[in-house]
Amino acid sequence: MSGAERVAVRVERRSALGASPEEVARLYGLYEAAFGPLRVLAAARHVLTHEEFAEEMADERVDKYVALDPDGVIVGISTFTNQLDAIVWISPEYYAARFPEESARSAVYYLGFTLVDPRFHRHRAFESMVETIVERLRAEQAVCVWDMCSFNRDQLQLEAGIVAILDRSGGATMSTLDTQTYVAADFQGR
Repeated sequence: MSGAERVAVRVERRSALGASPEEVARLYGLYEAAFGPLRVLAAARHVLTHEEFAEEMADERVDKYVALDPDGVIVGISTFTNQLDAIVWISPEYYAARFPEESARSAVYYLGFTLVDPRFHRHRAFESMVETIVERLRAEQAVCVWDMCSFNRDQLQLEAGIVAILDRSGGATMSTLDTQTYVAADFQGR
């Protein structure tokens, strides 16, 4: 595919992916390409193991928004759920305390990850998935939360990109809910 060629993607919502070990392996390859570098760029663990990834793909509590190329091949995935107890690394109680009304009607969503095959970075796959999720959030007058390491925010400018997509979609109020700072005490006697 040439750089000038623009391929349309379509977005579908699915409850489960990975019907076969081969499909899980292919999707994990995309996931690894997108998130593997964070192993040495982020202090917290941002990369699921193959087994954890397969479990999440099969977990019907977590929606998967997939970007499909014209042949129906998955070229992007976003994970998204309002069942916050499905995400082991977050505190559902934290979000319930901050968004009590939305929590009472199951309208607090966690966006786990979004990835796109590098060959489709210029084909609006990321934007199309985010815009589809935003439509759902607007319809439900919901809150969407996610976490982002400083590398993705500061170096890759993902937060600014998301703000731009949200602005085009009619805007949303964004705020930082919490931060975690990793600290080192070096006792090498320098």
